[in-house]
Amino acid sequence: MTLRIEIDNLTKHFGEIKAVDGVSFSVNKGEVLGFLGPNGAGKSTTMKMVTGFLTPTSGTVRVCGYDVLTDPIAVKASLGYLPEGAPAYADMTPDSFLKFIADIRGLSGAAKQHAVELAADRAQIKHVMFQPIETLSKGYKRRVGLAQSILHNPPVLILDEPTDGLDPNQKHEVRTLINEMAHDKAIIISTHILEEVHALCHRNVLIANGKIKFDGTPHELEAMSRYHNAVCVSVANVDNDSLAAFLTQLDYIAELEVLPGSRGFRVYPHNAKQITAELSQSIRDNNWQIDSLHAENGRLDEVFRTITMGGNK
Repeated sequence: MTLRIEIDNLTKHFGEIKAVDGVSFSVNKGEVLGFLGPNGAGKSTTMKMVTGFLTPTSGTVRVCGYDVLTDPIAVKASLGYLPEGAPAYADMTPDSFLKFIADIRGLSGAAKQHAVELAADRAQIKHVMFQPIETLSKGYKRRVGLAQSILHNPPVLILDEPTDGLDPNQKHEVRTLINEMAHDKAIIISTHILEEVHALCHRNVLIANGKIKFDGTPHELEAMSRYHNAVCVSVANVDNDSLAAFLTQLDYIAELEVLPGSRGFRVYPHNAKQITAELSQSIRDNNWQIDSLHAENGRLDEVFRTITMGGNK
């Protein structure tokens, strides 16, 4: 794969505040990277430095091989950027705004008209193209911002909260569009919506207090949860005391807890081992009938809190 975004030891200080503190990662063509973190973690500041909107205190950023400090115009030409809040001129219509952006991007004539029409179609804003932007809902303003970011079909996309303010149907449409574009672009998405970790992202970088705390796949992030491979089980016509006594004597189970509001238990295996088949066989060997049995993948919200709050929940 082609390396498209390279971030090396990036820092940004605002006086005594270290908003970004030694951040390094890269993104390849065909990769969607989810940039996660709590409010104030440094996500938007990092993205603004990648796009050339803010100057780093130190460190380097290269986009498609161009250095953001020494070749900023080439960097900006190589990327599309959806900023936080999706700012746009309120008195313009989406049509006039996108044509204005096309002019800035150096498009003209038939190429300009085609680019505007294609971006509007992909962002699904064609039916509001001639309304003043100030009259649009937050969701449609967001989609106008998305349209301008993809207008020139850039090889790199930097999207800060692309589904913010969208209803569930609109979120699905935007996620579908991002997945369609992902095969030939390098995309960074900042998000607070943990379901997008699986819906969109090939890899995740989690940042807190300006520092990277995790860099890996969604599965690797989920596997950090204490619930990873925990099994919820209930057995027909067996009381909880008898079931608990049976479960605690199984050597592959480390801990169990009563499931709230129901008969049965959540059991935790030693070393997060996969025990679904083994546990099912043990119950059948005891001549009991299983009511329900399923393994958990892990809970991203719990992992997020543990990493960003130092274990405080």
